[in-house]
Amino acid sequence: MRNEVEINVNMITWAISRAGYELHEFATKSPKVLDWLENKKKPTVKQLEKFSHQVHLPFGYLFLPEPPAEKLPFPFFRTGNTPATNVSVNVHDSILLMQRRQEWLRDYLTDNEFEPLNFVGKYNKTANPQTIVSDIRETLGLHENWASNLPTWQKALDYLSQKVENAGIIIVFNSVVENNTHRPIEVEECRGFVLVDDIAPFMFINAADSKAAQMFTIVHELAHIWTGQSAGFDFRQMQPANNPIEKLCDKVAAEFLVPAKSFNDVWQVKNNIKYLSGYFKVSPIVIARRALDLNKITKRTFFIFYNDYVSRLQFKKDNQTGGGDFYATTKKRLNLKFAAHINQAVNSNKLLYRDAYKLTGLKGNTYQTFFNEHFLK
Repeated sequence: MRNEVEINVNMITWAISRAGYELHEFATKSPKVLDWLENKKKPTVKQLEKFSHQVHLPFGYLFLPEPPAEKLPFPFFRTGNTPATNVSVNVHDSILLMQRRQEWLRDYLTDNEFEPLNFVGKYNKTANPQTIVSDIRETLGLHENWASNLPTWQKALDYLSQKVENAGIIIVFNSVVENNTHRPIEVEECRGFVLVDDIAPFMFINAADSKAAQMFTIVHELAHIWTGQSAGFDFRQMQPANNPIEKLCDKVAAEFLVPAKSFNDVWQVKNNIKYLSGYFKVSPIVIARRALDLNKITKRTFFIFYNDYVSRLQFKKDNQTGGGDFYATTKKRLNLKFAAHINQAVNSNKLLYRDAYKLTGLKGNTYQTFFNEHFLK
């Protein structure tokens, strides 16, 4: 006898749509769902378990009488539009994962008497961008043209990331859901998001984005922390959403990375986007955007440059071979400071291994290998 179960067929169609599939597209790979939807057959428990994995949905959700209301915990800004009310399931699940990590870390740090960070929410949306920029630089210990002294974009990114972590901010670089390479997070949908908290602020940076573009996202997220506003964003064509906080954070990021006075000084000597990109250690697109902001180029010139640059970047990406060291990538996906707190909590019997596995996405031998052989190297 088959272990068949009753289920609301609306949950099936909702789960398929939630995962980003069209019904006909999904049915070509899993034709059994059409029998379920047409009431020709009922699914078995085993079939439903497989289905839940395919659509990245907790198994128990399929037995709800109707789809749950999944609301984003913060506004997700789309360029030029109102905040999105929903995102892809991969972005949604990444947000939930970061929230779980943040909740645990906040409780852990509070129990260990860590003090709140005094820069979180220090300014409001009416603040002068330059004032926020100056305060961020002072907090991080950076002078105005700090990046120009570093040899490469990667060095500048690493240096900035370390300064951010030293200030007490957890910064995570990832381009998939946890460690699942079959669940990518598309750059065009999400360049990053930030979960603001005065004890354990978290940044998520899409690692699939170019290194120099990640710099802009980091500083944009810093501005969100300084103004106390959690948010996600896509930055399509390097344009901010039509929102006061987004416009303010955009101005802060631009001035922090490419100070107007320095830009004008260098532009007078050599008005070349590639040269200025190397000087300021940011993406050529960021330089082009700054040139547009400061009336050095027209909007038409900017968008022509943007489209050409993105096309060449995509061509380069399509012709790259994959690979990479799993444990080196894990350091970025987890953040070493967060991992250190997890390790300390486990070693002091304040966190069970099973809970550490859930928080890190590492299990058994993989967890032990990471912490014993790769964590501090």
